[in-house]
Amino acid sequence: MPSSEKVDVLIVGTGHGGAQAAVSLRQHGFDGSVVMLSRDSEPPYERPPLSKDYLAREKPFERIMIRPVQFWADKAVELRLGAEVIAIDPQDHVAHLRDGGSIIYGKLIWAGGGEPRRLACPGADLAGIHSVRSRADVDGIMAAIDGGARDVVVIGGGYIGLEAAAVLRKLECNVTVLEALPRVLARVAGEDLSAFFQEEHRLHGVDLRVETAVAALEGESGKVTCVRLADGTHISADMVIVGIGIVPSVEPLTAAGAEGQNGVDVDAFCQTNLPDIYAIGDCAAHESAFAGGARIRLESVQNANDMATVAAKAICEQPQTYHAVPWFWSNQYDLRLQTVGLSIGHDATVLRGDPAERKFSIIYLKDGCVLALDCVNNTKDYVQGRKLVEARARPDLTQLADPEIPLKTLVD
Repeated sequence: MPSSEKVDVLIVGTGHGGAQAAVSLRQHGFDGSVVMLSRDSEPPYERPPLSKDYLAREKPFERIMIRPVQFWADKAVELRLGAEVIAIDPQDHVAHLRDGGSIIYGKLIWAGGGEPRRLACPGADLAGIHSVRSRADVDGIMAAIDGGARDVVVIGGGYIGLEAAAVLRKLECNVTVLEALPRVLARVAGEDLSAFFQEEHRLHGVDLRVETAVAALEGESGKVTCVRLADGTHISADMVIVGIGIVPSVEPLTAAGAEGQNGVDVDAFCQTNLPDIYAIGDCAAHESAFAGGARIRLESVQNANDMATVAAKAICEQPQTYHAVPWFWSNQYDLRLQTVGLSIGHDATVLRGDPAERKFSIIYLKDGCVLALDCVNNTKDYVQGRKLVEARARPDLTQLADPEIPLKTLVD
């Protein structure tokens, strides 16, 4: 692409949000030029399988691609891979690239996602330390296992860390999970669910430690060999996987004047305060009715896809505000966790079913109103519980706790 070429819509990022934005533009009748660019060297692919099926080698890369490569050409969407936007001129509508080129855009959709948060301790730059954010990351982990790595320390007890731990145990690695907080999944789930997953991982042979701080990573010949804890304990490590969240990739936008303290702020149409610039997905902070009106970032496929559609429809002059029910999922061992809604600010929980049977749901409420559900191996509750969240239902708690009573009958 010539450095001065004009593009009607420039999409930065080729993850779920960027890909869906391109698809939605075409679906809603946009016939102008569309360029989708990314630092990644691969065509758009799904990210959730990276810590699950792809790492377990149950799905080859071709099966986690969002669309076949030819699809983008058929839709007249130009893929520009291995390219990075380093600066934005919002007044002249110019995106400056690291290679010295620039692109003049009519509209810009920023779907840059985020970069894995790095450890802030000595030894964090040693070889043998991995994230789980891209295909290249996971290919590096698989190469290490093929090279004989067996003692693995996972730092972070969120979804990514626990999913990776489950797969690594399946691959017969010795796995230690270190979580600084008093429980795993502390930021996204209640205590009952945390306790359940902690027990499951320990039953599968994971050495899971909470309230455990990392002091340093130590190594030999530039490669990590152990993790030193704050209490002086040393844990042998052929490989370390870090899953402690992401830092939103929004530097060019904030440098150009985009507002936002946690990512960039967007309005109900996913537009930033900069002219003709939209932001979607992991890096976009929006006011959520499902979080009591608080401005939040949501790191989920659902959020990326739904925001992408909202931005595309706005560009196509078919405005629709963003009001999508949040949902998430996680696969660990033979457990499928499905979550709908946000449990932020809940003041009560109801347990539905028996965790010992490995099929149950936890319902989160505030002032008697259903906020969210965590459903383990319980898709029926997940599907029907969505209606409770949407309706802000106030069901009888005794009936809510009875797994024999279908949730759909409790909608007001």
